[in-house]
Amino acid sequence: MPVDLWPQPVLDLLAVGDDRPVFEDGDRTVTAAQMHRLVRRIAAGLRAAGAGPGVGVALRLGVTAEAFAATIAAFAVGARVSGIRPDLTPAHRSGQTGENALLVDDARVATLARTPDDGDPLIAAGHPHEIARIVWTSGSTGNPKGCAQTYAAMSAAWAPYPDRWPPPIADLAPRLARYLVIGSLSSQVMLEYAILTLAAGGTLVAARPPGFPGMIARYRATASVITVGKLYQLVHDQRTDPVDLSSLRALVVSGSPLAPGRLAEALEVLGPVIFHGYGQTETGMITMVTPTEMLASPAALASVGRPPPVTELSIRDPDGQPAAEGELFVRTPAQATAYWTDPVETAEVFVDGWVRTRDLARLDSDGYLHLLGRTREVIIVQANLVYAGPIERVLAADPTVAEAYVVGRPDDATGEAVHAYVVPAAGHTPDAGRLRALVAAALGEPSAPQTIQSIDRVPLGPSGKPDKRALARMTLR
Repeated sequence: MPVDLWPQPVLDLLAVGDDRPVFEDGDRTVTAAQMHRLVRRIAAGLRAAGAGPGVGVALRLGVTAEAFAATIAAFAVGARVSGIRPDLTPAHRSGQTGENALLVDDARVATLARTPDDGDPLIAAGHPHEIARIVWTSGSTGNPKGCAQTYAAMSAAWAPYPDRWPPPIADLAPRLARYLVIGSLSSQVMLEYAILTLAAGGTLVAARPPGFPGMIARYRATASVITVGKLYQLVHDQRTDPVDLSSLRALVVSGSPLAPGRLAEALEVLGPVIFHGYGQTETGMITMVTPTEMLASPAALASVGRPPPVTELSIRDPDGQPAAEGELFVRTPAQATAYWTDPVETAEVFVDGWVRTRDLARLDSDGYLHLLGRTREVIIVQANLVYAGPIERVLAADPTVAEAYVVGRPDDATGEAVHAYVVPAAGHTPDAGRLRALVAAALGEPSAPQTIQSIDRVPLGPSGKPDKRALARMTLR
């Protein structure tokens, strides 16, 4: 078994870390040696419960030292690891865990952490070509899509290897002395930067409410990941009621498009701490731009950065031929290989070793990537991918609605927000509150429209098809 098979680099790092603090939760500090022993005990407990290569382990965990240890332990025993968000509907949760998966929540991991160390060597037991991780998308299309990543792909990632760090990551890494972990370690982005933090010699700091911006000052945080909506709120709060953010050295912005004007404002208010990246669940990080680059060049400010040397980009026209502007295809060493149990979507997105992003883009003469729009109708709400089609179908199924159309608009709180327009059925007056509740119940709260506006008819474009750009420009009532 190769010594660098995932997560062997993390196991090795913890094994030699001794008294170095690696996780902080309030008054509790966990050293590398203590974390290594915790991973060993939980791994022993998982093996005793039947976990191993090819066996599904579903993690529904918060942000604790035990949660981090359980995540690494599940990979160490070679399981097929899947993070389960706590806000999923029961139907979605059942589809993700499956009948035979071992469900590990916070209560169970506390029991596993008390397992006696079995004394077996803690060596990564996964098989390179078996699935290591399934990262689930939001499920706004009706069923979440599970991006399946092999152990070989995870082993090719750059996070635990300083000699593999792309230039922007090499710039970011020293700023991760105290990395604030928010939400869940099941998040692909949160875990990736947590591993980067440990490889850079930093400490993971569990975030507890109340939230931004106070927690940055309260925990003396040097870095974190932030959504566009929260970045807007942070900038607003610092303008109106500033707190001491002198410890802050890096905010990695993810989840939604970020307008150059808003990005420049964030750099002005917060200082040179913004790292703006672009990636997808299927690919991981595709590009990143550093604060130094953005402050030096307007072109960089308007872009999402340049790809690392190991990442290939291909821009193609509708016929699949190379083009200056068109759909972006991406190939990365650590990308997913398929959607779990979804051969139709797999064939659509994973094409000859490339991943179709279904985003429109161009590269400028300096190699910076500029996003131009989407080939699919997606709205990103608090980093959740929300699809217009399913929302329209739920609304149009209501007897008071004849037609339904959904668009997205920028929103300071959520990055983007869902707005719906409905043509009433004859003799009916649609109730916006009731319709919103129907969408939330069917698809989840992120899909629920912020506004639902009745219109006499939908505007049409030159082709005779509904003109959603015209809808998006309509004044809200």
